[in-house]
Amino acid sequence: MTFFTAERPLRLLHLEDSELDHELTLAHLRRNGMVLAALRVDSEADYLRALDQPWDVIVSDYNLPGFSGLVALDLLKAHGRDVPFVIVSGEIGEDTAVEAMRNGASDYLLKNNLARLEPALLHAIEAAETRRARERADRELGASKQRLHELAQHLQTSVEMERAAIAREIHDDVGGSLTALKFDLAWIARHAGTPEVVARASGALETVSLAIEASQRIMHNLRPAILEQGLVAALQWMAARFERRTGVACALRTPQAALAQLHHLPAGVPLVAYRTAQEALTNITKHAQASRVEIDLALAGGVLSLEVSDNGRGLSQDDLAKARSFGIRGLHERAGTVGGWVDLSSGPGGTTLILSVPLHDAPEAPPEPPPPLAEAEDPTGWGDL
Repeated sequence: MTFFTAERPLRLLHLEDSELDHELTLAHLRRNGMVLAALRVDSEADYLRALDQPWDVIVSDYNLPGFSGLVALDLLKAHGRDVPFVIVSGEIGEDTAVEAMRNGASDYLLKNNLARLEPALLHAIEAAETRRARERADRELGASKQRLHELAQHLQTSVEMERAAIAREIHDDVGGSLTALKFDLAWIARHAGTPEVVARASGALETVSLAIEASQRIMHNLRPAILEQGLVAALQWMAARFERRTGVACALRTPQAALAQLHHLPAGVPLVAYRTAQEALTNITKHAQASRVEIDLALAGGVLSLEVSDNGRGLSQDDLAKARSFGIRGLHERAGTVGGWVDLSSGPGGTTLILSVPLHDAPEAPPEPPPPLAEAEDPTGWGDL
């Protein structure tokens, strides 16, 4: 609460056409020890000019020549100033008082009850300060949330860039070295002079093959090379791989009319869609106990929609409200990097996750996408011997 002193007096703007009533009002306030810096105006023009100055409170008569307290209140709101507004009148009906309060007046009282004026002003000023403090806090909270959102998006982008860099290193360095070693071991096995050397070379060759497979799997998880063939091909490969690994039927549906556009999406969108589907299938594997999964990819009205649904046990409200449900939070943040959002619904009949991404720049008609990969084809491989 602001305390008013000689160095910091109460700045009061008084709309009053009677000089006597103005002096009487100030006398009541000074009698209670208030230090004032007051200005009286009695016309709309003077009032509008005065609004450009800083005021702690505005006290207004209701009836003024060609003017009224309600009009003054509307002008204050139109001016965009948040200043407490108190109506003091010789007579004011209950309906008028209610209308004034509904329009934003802080208080009203009669001139024959000026003893209430000081507490009314102090209460109005305190309420305004509380309101402004709350608005500042809301703005700061909003700014903090925006900064946190931008940081999360930056981290998502940084993680993907780091994954891509590691995947390239695995492909170029580890993959190349393992492939060369595999060729050397195969040559040794073919030219070995004793069965023991052949057996040892064959065992080493099998170990290297397993290491190559593990490197391919790690590289694919870090940066899915299949995305270079388009989102549809990547989701086809993912669905087939999921079904083969888990034994759960997984169907991908895409509209034939949109295949060309789905193959040429804005930068970043295919990866976000792919990661969303990947996270959804991972959660289904871990928790859903489902027997069927459906993936629907569509493009309509300039909005890309990816829907992953299962017929599993569903998620409870406790599951959705977990404080450490970072997977779901990560999906929201990842979608935000391309201006999209995620909706999640769940019940006894299963769970549905929908990613929606508005595509502001409609892609030009591109050539037809390549045919989908065969189920057993691994797009991250270095080739066979």
